[in-house]
Amino acid sequence: MSLFAAAPMQLVEDAEGGVVCWPQWLPEALARAWFEALHAGAHWAHQRRPMYDRVVDVPRLLAAYETDALPASLPLAAMLERIQATAPAAYNAIGLNLYRDGRDSVAMHNDKLHSIVAGQPIALVSLGATRRMRIRPKGGGGAGVGVDLTPGSLLVMSHASQRSHEHGIAKTTRAVGPRISAVFRVRPRHWRPD
Repeated sequence: MSLFAAAPMQLVEDAEGGVVCWPQWLPEALARAWFEALHAGAHWAHQRRPMYDRVVDVPRLLAAYETDALPASLPLAAMLERIQATAPAAYNAIGLNLYRDGRDSVAMHNDKLHSIVAGQPIALVSLGATRRMRIRPKGGGGAGVGVDLTPGSLLVMSHASQRSHEHGIAKTTRAVGPRISAVFRVRPRHWRPD
């Protein structure tokens, strides 16, 4: 991990680095500028997904980019360069999530193990409004933790943590502004979304 990043908080421990958060990873002005550029310029899409016996709306907007074809109009290349200085990996995919307000969320989950390369981290940059992420062990064993993902924070999760823990962002009735998460992953060479 980089000596130049803000002091990290270790949230989960494991042999691959666990889950670590840098609350003030980006300067405030840069975090605001990157939020505005992504909010205005990303190719946001509404999606529907099968869940149990029906098809439901995904409660947030999504966009996706491959790192070898990043649009020059978005700050994703600069973001990737900065992530490489803190949590280096062969990132090849970026998923963007736009939480428009407190009604948008993501249920407790872990990344599907077939969709990420073993031993490689997942790096999540949070921009815009602060939202609370919950991280808990799978199967109900042990206490979970909550972390406020502030604008300009970086959360890095190990591959191992996806086997042992799940994470999510709940809906809230509090008045909250929009938030973007930019999630950098190392995908297998022939991986395609479900």
